[in-house]
Amino acid sequence: MAKKTEAQVQKIEREYIIPLRKKYRVVPRYKKTPKAVRAVKMFLLKHMKIYDKNLNKIKLDKYVNEFIWARGIKKPPHKIKVKATKEGGIVKVELVDFPNKLKFKKLKEERTEKMAKEIHEKKKAEKSLEEKIADQEKPEEEKTEEKEKKAAVVEVGKEIEKAAAKQMKHQSKQKTKEPKHQRRMALQK
Repeated sequence: MAKKTEAQVQKIEREYIIPLRKKYRVVPRYKKTPKAVRAVKMFLLKHMKIYDKNLNKIKLDKYVNEFIWARGIKKPPHKIKVKATKEGGIVKVELVDFPNKLKFKKLKEERTEKMAKEIHEKKKAEKSLEEKIADQEKPEEEKTEEKEKKAAVVEVGKEIEKAAAKQMKHQSKQKTKEPKHQRRMALQK
């Protein structure tokens, strides 16, 4: 046997067309799609050579799952084309041929994710700029004065909380005792 290099062992990428009809044909209608999902995982266990038969090592992309579940629990697709990537001991599965609905959904999610990332980076840059400008403008005396003001505000807040707690303690405790369990009464007509 020839020894494989580390690059070959670490990442294996393959495309498969997985037949599902034979597997889910034998189960009742209300179990067909869950059986199809398990069939995808079992197929990949065999073909990606995961010897301990652990289905948790196969991670389906959310679009694969949506494609299988698109027509409901009673009518899964007859076959599915996927791209499987094995890194270490984990196999990640992605859909190859996207139907239009999923294609547009994926593009929309990628676009929103990209926009969110850009906005986050802009805010981060603006914040760091503001901090630098604020540090350059303020002398050390003003910084210490601000710290003292903050400390004074915190102390006053604690004193107010203590006074409110003390006042609540001294209020009259004229609560009526309620029974632990509610009595059942006959309904009146």
